Amino acid sequence: MTYRLKYDPAAEAVYDALPQHVSEQLTLALADACDDPIGATRPYGDIEDEVIRRVVAGDVTALLLVGHNMKTLTVLEITYLG
Repeated sequence: MTYRLKYDPAAEAVYDALPQHVSEQLTLALADACDDPIGATRPYGDIEDEVIRRVVAGDVTALLLVGHNMKTLTVLEITYLG
């Protein structure tokens, strides 16, 4: 089942400021995560809790909160290393 994507306002502002090619990479990675939130993401930190996950797409990463009951992915933070 597909998850619905939501953004923290601060993360959305970072996303809007990304270069176009970087935002496209992140968009594709987030689309994959919406289809398979565990398989298309990595654990965050040392604990595998299937709730806090990380998406990596080239020079950009996104920290996600997976809401399994509501079928949502909330982008909490975006980090661009470029």
